[in-house]
Amino acid sequence: MSEMFSSRDWLTPIESDTAPSQGRRAMRMRFYVALLMGDIVALGTGFAIGRSIGDLRGLPPESFGLLAAVMPIYLLMGSRAYTATTLERWRASAGIAFAQLLTAFLVTIFVAFLLKEVSPISRLSTALSFIFSAVFLLLIRGVIGMVSDRVFRGAALSRMLIIDGVNIPLPSGLKIVSSEPVDSTETTIHPLALDRLARQLKGIDEVYVACPPTRRANWATVLKGTSVEAQLLIPELDTIGVIGNKHFAGIASVLVSAGGLKLRDRLLKRLLDLLIAVPTLIFLAPLLLVVALIIKLDSRGPVFFVQKRVGKGNHLFAMYKFRSMRSTDCDSDGNVSTRRDDARITRVGKFIRATSIDELPQLLNILKGDMSFVGPRPHAIGSLAGDKLFWEVDQRYHHRHACKPGLTGLAQVRGFRGATHRREDLVNRLDADLEYVNGWSLMRDVAILFATLRVVVHRNAF
Repeated sequence: MSEMFSSRDWLTPIESDTAPSQGRRAMRMRFYVALLMGDIVALGTGFAIGRSIGDLRGLPPESFGLLAAVMPIYLLMGSRAYTATTLERWRASAGIAFAQLLTAFLVTIFVAFLLKEVSPISRLSTALSFIFSAVFLLLIRGVIGMVSDRVFRGAALSRMLIIDGVNIPLPSGLKIVSSEPVDSTETTIHPLALDRLARQLKGIDEVYVACPPTRRANWATVLKGTSVEAQLLIPELDTIGVIGNKHFAGIASVLVSAGGLKLRDRLLKRLLDLLIAVPTLIFLAPLLLVVALIIKLDSRGPVFFVQKRVGKGNHLFAMYKFRSMRSTDCDSDGNVSTRRDDARITRVGKFIRATSIDELPQLLNILKGDMSFVGPRPHAIGSLAGDKLFWEVDQRYHHRHACKPGLTGLAQVRGFRGATHRREDLVNRLDADLEYVNGWSLMRDVAILFATLRVVVHRNAF
């Protein structure tokens, strides 16, 4: 993508009157919570009625013990069912929920039989509890489904179509933008252009691109770091009968970006960040105040060094660090890598960089949601590997931005820190970052956090 795209917006909205609002994602979350609470209420009410009828007939009072077993099994089975598809096809999802409830009952009874449960289980009470639970489950889900139909009008996801030099029928109900032609001979993508694309994609769940065949590879590279599910429209796939491709507005498409972590994984990762960041900030508050005071006494200038870095989905954000250089020598674009015995670094700066204390203000970025504790380290736009900008070294570079940047990461615990004097210095980090992005798990984040404790003081930290 040429340099011209770094100086102006290259995506022009051509139709957005019927486009979904950017608050649709938050609205979906409210419906997911309503579905979850509705399921819990349905099971609780059904078991309560079954227990009441059992009491009137003098049946054994085991219903709530059975509920304690059925409820977690049902919720675990349906933990991935709270999705946009659940809202768009609520009748089918209600049937699936009924099947999951029946399965939870059968599994509980089977396990009780295997364990030779000695307390009597009334067949009538159990059957009544299941019937009433199922009735309330279907009733509540039906009500929520009808409300979601009125709110989302059958499209719970926010979608965007990018038109790049081709003519196709324009479907309604989505955001449509026209792109400046992307030169297929260009091999690098300017971060400012990607930031503009990221702003257009704000609140979007799925993006589709219609472009000539010669520009598909470029768009595939652009979209892999957007943290949005992305598909390229390829109409000729229908002529050869490809099995497994999708369709959009009647045109065959292929998936080129899965959109980063799923909702459940994002929630778990965010919960881990907050559980660590809040108490850590409280515990380190005295140290942060002392460091801020020493920095002010040591040299003139602000306490914090604020620099634009590339974050999740290629969004630019302001990253905080304790200032370790003289204010007149601070490099806001990151054009010059820090060297050992760098003359720009202050006396206090040398110590806080060697001990990684200068990174602690990024806890504020984690609280804001710009960063996570674990992820690819965010880079400045002007960072160099040898004589080339980071994003010019390897076409895969922007793929690392499919998830939030981190205070630490797999590359850091493997020792890939410090200045990037050679191309290999960046490639080593990039390989580790992509390995992390493609194989994320919560336990891996925990393992990286513990491994980071061993490399806080590192010979390459200067």
